[in-house]
Amino acid sequence: MSNQNVFTLINPQTGNLAFKLLPFGDNSHFDHLQRNNFFSLIWVTKGKGKVKADFAEHHFEENSLLAFSPYQPFMLCVSEPIEGIAIHFHPDFYCIHMHQKEVSCSGVLFNNVYQPPFVKITDEASATFKMVLDQMKTEIQNTDLAQYESLVSYLKIFLITASRLKNQQLEEMKSVPNSKEPFILQNLKDAIEDNFKTKHSAGNYADMLNISAKALAKLSKNYFNKTLTDLIAERIIIEAKRELYMTNKTVKEIAYELGYDDEHYFSRFFKTNADVSPQLYRETVGFGKMEA
Repeated sequence: MSNQNVFTLINPQTGNLAFKLLPFGDNSHFDHLQRNNFFSLIWVTKGKGKVKADFAEHHFEENSLLAFSPYQPFMLCVSEPIEGIAIHFHPDFYCIHMHQKEVSCSGVLFNNVYQPPFVKITDEASATFKMVLDQMKTEIQNTDLAQYESLVSYLKIFLITASRLKNQQLEEMKSVPNSKEPFILQNLKDAIEDNFKTKHSAGNYADMLNISAKALAKLSKNYFNKTLTDLIAERIIIEAKRELYMTNKTVKEIAYELGYDDEHYFSRFFKTNADVSPQLYRETVGFGKMEA
């Protein structure tokens, strides 16, 4: 981890970042709000602090792997100096949605609105990550045949290792006494997943679960560190991004499928939550970009 050289691969067709390994020895890269058009994996090997992501704040410690999707807002505020290495990759390089069956990281590492955006790294996983990162550093300097395929293979190992670890830790949390979410919150998560395309207000879910809106809002804030309105909005945006990312549907079609009759209202809602318009997101990340 002492090698502070930056390793970067540029997409020759677009001139944009495809893949990057960024060792860091301080927080200067992440001490301001980030809204990147690529995926980021940030392995903090030393130090600790607080991550602000989307609508929530969470504390992290050393040996945490933080994961962020394109245009997901985040920044790090450290209480002890941090060191580590970051992996950045554009969906043109590797699209986790298109390869979900292979790595199963969407909804686990990325795009999980109900859990903090990081996983605690064990000694075993740390050894795997170091081996994979060393191979990535070697391969990114190797311009021979199949460089791209080789780097993708190492990235998949990294993602699978981290996803398995996070799933394991989530299961262990469930088995610890007094750590379980109230049953109503599992019902809430199921209700959001089943209805976010048609029901957009916190009151809808309170009525569905036969609980007062105030009580449900308090539970959501206590256990997810987010308001219920934020949870619903994040889930809608994730689906909108996926559609912009993978299909050639118009913004109007996507808006209608997500329960919005007014395309312009939906576009304002998307921009408020993603900081870019649906069209710009598509041009820099999604289907339009990939087809260019």
